[in-house]
Amino acid sequence: MISAQEVAAYHRNGVLVVQDVLDAAQLREARRLVDEFIQKAGAVANHNDVYDLEPGHRPDAPRVRRIKTPHKHHPFFWDLARSPRLLSILQALLGPAVRLHGSKINLKAPHFGSPVEWHQDWAFYPHTNDDILAVGVMLDDCTVENGAMLVVPDTHRGVVHDHHADGYFCGAMDPTDCDVDFGAAVPVTGKAGAMSFHHVRAVHGSAQNLSDKPRALLLYEFAASNAWPLSGVADLAAFNARIVAGEPTIIPRLTGVPVRMPLPPAPHQGSIYENQTSAKNRYFGAKQSAA
Repeated sequence: MISAQEVAAYHRNGVLVVQDVLDAAQLREARRLVDEFIQKAGAVANHNDVYDLEPGHRPDAPRVRRIKTPHKHHPFFWDLARSPRLLSILQALLGPAVRLHGSKINLKAPHFGSPVEWHQDWAFYPHTNDDILAVGVMLDDCTVENGAMLVVPDTHRGVVHDHHADGYFCGAMDPTDCDVDFGAAVPVTGKAGAMSFHHVRAVHGSAQNLSDKPRALLLYEFAASNAWPLSGVADLAAFNARIVAGEPTIIPRLTGVPVRMPLPPAPHQGSIYENQTSAKNRYFGAKQSAA
């Protein structure tokens, strides 16, 4: 699916977009299931283990900003994580043995889809090495106007930024207290069916959807099988069951990666949206309020 030049571009920039990875049938089914999840959210009043709800959610007008761990709630999303086209790209970027770390679907409905403040995924789940990435499966066309993800190139080879506020993890960087040039961020755009791949240490975020077009992004996190979480493995059988390519190993590979643990835990546990409610200074909120 990808060339040696594209692999080199990923390692250089920390992000890569590959067009037309999903076929028409896969895209159609993924969209159908997302619509089904959203309709069922009408019976839910508060965040739970499936849904993270937008402010203003009502039973007669469901508003969902995240569907949590979809691979656990419908076999289609587990099968897609092991699809041959996706695996060929993952093995080119991570090596022959790959584990699924997690999944979610971030939804940005027209005019009110929530922003995500600047952060590094690495801050949430540091491992023994950083051969880890996130895949963004574009279920809608992703554009600047509808809140496409923004990535600051080459930040995956830099420091791990502070994601704390008042001494507690909040899952967001303070844009007033870091040396990242956010103006250098590039929008990760593409047609529905494309996939983006960004390194676990790449600084990224996304603005609110101010357009009249939806933006649904199915996200998977994958790791090389020899990358082990520093927080530990509670269930080895379940850990190994998430291997999507190659074989599991009990020999972690240790590298000199910078680490900052996400402790003490966020006062508002749950998704990144909930974690970031305790962030003191916002980038996207401030920009949009000024507009």
